[in-house]
Amino acid sequence: MDLLRLATDLSEIYMQNDKVEGVLLGGSVARNWQDDYSDIELFVFWKESPNDEDRKSPINDVNGRIIDYYPFEEEEWSETYITQGVKLEISNFLTNTIHRILDEVVLNYDTDFDKQCLTATVYDGIPLAGERTIDQLKKKVEVYPEELGSAMIRENLDLGNRWSNREALLAREDWLMLYKVITSVQSNIMGMLFGLNRVYVHHPAFKWQKRTLERMKVAPKNISRSLPSVFTAPPEESIRKLEGLLQEIYGLVQQEHPEIDLSEVIERTSFVRPQSNKTL
Repeated sequence: MDLLRLATDLSEIYMQNDKVEGVLLGGSVARNWQDDYSDIELFVFWKESPNDEDRKSPINDVNGRIIDYYPFEEEEWSETYITQGVKLEISNFLTNTIHRILDEVVLNYDTDFDKQCLTATVYDGIPLAGERTIDQLKKKVEVYPEELGSAMIRENLDLGNRWSNREALLAREDWLMLYKVITSVQSNIMGMLFGLNRVYVHHPAFKWQKRTLERMKVAPKNISRSLPSVFTAPPEESIRKLEGLLQEIYGLVQQEHPEIDLSEVIERTSFVRPQSNKTL
């Protein structure tokens, strides 16, 4: 199935509604990362609020089968349906809402992942219809603000207290809690890398991690292999890998952002909870 062709055909159907100002293709297909499990993510921009008929009419036109259908929440209307054996994820926004969210990210340096995901979609997305509207949006995000990168780094520097328990968790074989800590630290690392590389976060859970890391130019060597392999290595080896990667990343932060004081952060990150003294 040619997903881009299908997405283009669907955009033409959405544009038959006078309320629609533009249709943008997002997700893995827009980034040319698609595989056999990929769906189509369409972002439909409206000049006024869509009603149920506006949203369901395109689905009926393509004999779609609705999987999910959500009312207005968190500033969007969304639905999921299947047509021609392909799943469609539709996100509907007022165009004015998207303009405001983009301003919050690029002018106010908002690090909220959901807002950044929309920004990343506009940045990477393929305009399918309403090019003038989408071009205005793309112009807003074409330059990643250095201040946003700094804010992303600062927000993800502190790993929290549980990281200091890593040796205890290893010794106890507390795997569930240990891997929660590992996942949390990986998320912090990803956040810092996005800031260092001045790239908008495209998924709140860092989907397509390996592909994303391959794009990172300011990063430890072979990061696209070493960071994901933390989850497949033996637990103790995973912890040592993370410790080494953290030191490398802090070194990159000091190099790229000398204005950020890392002395306390490095001390906290290196700390390991000591064993209790045994009474003989």
